[in-house]
Amino acid sequence: MILDFTPIIARWQMLMDGAWLTVQLAAVTTLTGFLLGTLCAVARRSHFRFAASIAGVYVEAIRNTPFLVQIFLVYFGLSSLGLSLSAVTVAIIALTINVGAYTAEIMRAGFDSIHRGQWEAAETLGLTKLQQYWHVALRPAMERVYPSLSSQFILLMLASSVTSQISTEELTAAANFIQSATYRPLETYLLIALIYVALSLAMRAVFWGISMIIFPRRRRLGTSL
Repeated sequence: MILDFTPIIARWQMLMDGAWLTVQLAAVTTLTGFLLGTLCAVARRSHFRFAASIAGVYVEAIRNTPFLVQIFLVYFGLSSLGLSLSAVTVAIIALTINVGAYTAEIMRAGFDSIHRGQWEAAETLGLTKLQQYWHVALRPAMERVYPSLSSQFILLMLASSVTSQISTEELTAAANFIQSATYRPLETYLLIALIYVALSLAMRAVFWGISMIIFPRRRRLGTSL
């Protein structure tokens, strides 16, 4: 068997466009997923049973169903409601819902790791719950679970390949088109695998750089992810 990458490399622009969309999906849903997950973590720790229950049902439902099923539910569910959204928009919504559930559990663990004395001191100072989370708990909690968060967001980028099932023109969708046009599936997916590895390493480097900026203690100690 002779491997021939020439017809795949000839379509490099399509690969780059797909990779760029994959990066965009990962960047947007990392931010929206982190926000949603943090809010759900706060809700799950809340004394309001209704909010805690809703957040708990959401987290367990997402963590116990396949992402492929979730994205189809979002895609066909929104269509049934009469909402005509682009494939990219649906992909962002589905990815945000998915990663938000996992982020919620990671951030909840981070909040739970904050010593009870710090919460009590914040209450003594008269801080509201929102102020306690923002000024006292958020950054230390993030620092303690940052390796888990960064790994989850890298997995999110890899999971974006599933959105090709709803015609999102990201990297895997580009690969599917190229291999059907060139009849070179092995070479195509070998190259795509290498691109995903490169994207994963690049994301890891970015998260490391972010940790050095927002966590001064990590910067002084030179702690890696």
